[in-house]
Amino acid sequence: MFIICGLGNPGVRYTNTRHNIGFKLADKIITNFNISKVKEDKSKELYSGSISGLKIFVIKPLTFMNLSGKPIFETVNYYKIKKDNIFVIHDDLDLELSKVKIKKGGGNGGHNGLASVDEYLGENYNRIRVGIGHPGHKDLVSNYVLNNFSEEEENLIEKKLKKMTENFNLILSDMPLFLTKISEDK
Repeated sequence: MFIICGLGNPGVRYTNTRHNIGFKLADKIITNFNISKVKEDKSKELYSGSISGLKIFVIKPLTFMNLSGKPIFETVNYYKIKKDNIFVIHDDLDLELSKVKIKKGGGNGGHNGLASVDEYLGENYNRIRVGIGHPGHKDLVSNYVLNNFSEEEENLIEKKLKKMTENFNLILSDMPLFLTKISEDK
């Protein structure tokens, strides 16, 4: 069993913001693989299905970014999902726009959503880092992550998310091949 955790903020106001890249990719995975909603409450939307014959859950915490850890922890704990099978999708200021890296463990880099997840799960889970670029100065970060992408940036991000979704089954079985496929220009 695997769980894909898309980080973001609930509500129409945040739908296309940089901080909601985790929700955007989660939604694309849900649609592409016909994953069904099994639960929605005030703290989360939970979906269940399979990818390449593997049972997966997709969770979108509805507690706002900075409080994402608790609903993820409760779901992981309830379904007894191993830490190796947890994938958290989040925006990353330190990566150039649309660059993707995956790593296991590590610090939160000042990302409050990750800090919340770390508080509940520890640090030893998989992180799917999607670059949103940096505004240039740390004082600009709060507004930057809560603003929408420009049209040009949105096009670049949409192309990358489409490629990630089409190859997402590889994340569960062949991560190096996944990274190669999403970096190809075709």
